[in-house]
Amino acid sequence: MRVSAKGRYALAAAISLAENYDNGECITVISISEKLGISKIYLEQVFSLLKRGGIVISEKGAQGGYQLARIPRLITVLDVLSAVELALFEQTEETVNKKAPEIESVMKAMVFDSIDSAVKDVLEQITLEDLVNRAEEQKKNQGFMYFI
Repeated sequence: MRVSAKGRYALAAAISLAENYDNGECITVISISEKLGISKIYLEQVFSLLKRGGIVISEKGAQGGYQLARIPRLITVLDVLSAVELALFEQTEETVNKKAPEIESVMKAMVFDSIDSAVKDVLEQITLEDLVNRAEEQKKNQGFMYFI
């Protein structure tokens, strides 16, 4: 599994939206761009994919912007990445299929498919709410320095 820059930016933007979910306000691409240091033009492309994937909704007008389509507890990392990544779980290329199909089959079934399944399981278990909570914990702990 390989997560592109687009996937990483989409996840960061979704976490940013999740941090502000409770206030019910739409967040502009410009404000997220400034907060995260990501190109506005690039983020607009990302949000287009997130909208198409049902992760965000948009409002037009002076008070417009984006909001999450569901509460952060119901949006997983897999949901976000699947909305923007074209080939999140690419098929592993054949290695020795012509000369040793039984080895190829075993590698695919026991190694590569198992890895994909395990990664998918992890991504399905982590929600935007989990990520927001962990980010808040880290923000609180940044001010503390421990000496032993």
